[in-house]
Amino acid sequence: MRIPQSRLLLSLLVILSAAFLCFSQDQTKRNDRPQDAKAPATQRREDNKKPPDPTRYTYEFAKAEFLISHVLIEHDALGRGKITFERRGEETPIVEPIELSIRALGRVLGLWTELHFLDSNENYQTVKSFAHLGTYKLHMDDGQHRRTAEFNWSNNKDAWSLATEYRRLTDQAILIFNLKLAREMQPLNAPQLLNEMETLLVRDGLSDPYQLVPLLKELRTDEHIPLIARNHADRILKKIEK
Repeated sequence: MRIPQSRLLLSLLVILSAAFLCFSQDQTKRNDRPQDAKAPATQRREDNKKPPDPTRYTYEFAKAEFLISHVLIEHDALGRGKITFERRGEETPIVEPIELSIRALGRVLGLWTELHFLDSNENYQTVKSFAHLGTYKLHMDDGQHRRTAEFNWSNNKDAWSLATEYRRLTDQAILIFNLKLAREMQPLNAPQLLNEMETLLVRDGLSDPYQLVPLLKELRTDEHIPLIARNHADRILKKIEK
């Protein structure tokens, strides 16, 4: 029995129409899914946007008779800021950018927190004065409250540890500055400065020795400085990296 050609064409059109309809619905579903997925992600990104911490931290040390007679360190909550220091007998202060390493910043911010600095009015100065050793000032400003504490010696463990952390940061920053100067203008000073670096390293007097690694790698191959200094830089580098 032969099927009329007109009926055959009609059936074929019905099948093709149904297939096209199913494909269109499937495409619509696929196109809708990414839009639904993007909305929560966008919302999460907006929720995660927080204003930067405005808190500013300041450390200051002064003793006119010392070789480094004045030091001022200012940094933000990310550990980025500057150090200003003055040498005895020199009128122009030296200003250098500074950035605490993650480890050093963790210790420093932890000590500020332990002190509850802005909420406290504790006097950190001991009854006995040691003014001949210089005066320390700690200052904190969060944009709404500010406080300054001054002492030359303290029995408060956290306050003294905080001053110690900043002394380490000071010694490391000044050492880096002096080494850069030696490479450019006074290469014969390099051996003495590397002796100083090793002394500080041995007695835990550096903020974070790993920050010195890039500089030491440059020094050990710098032919502008004496061979003894290049070899010393290599030995210190191995001590830090071991």
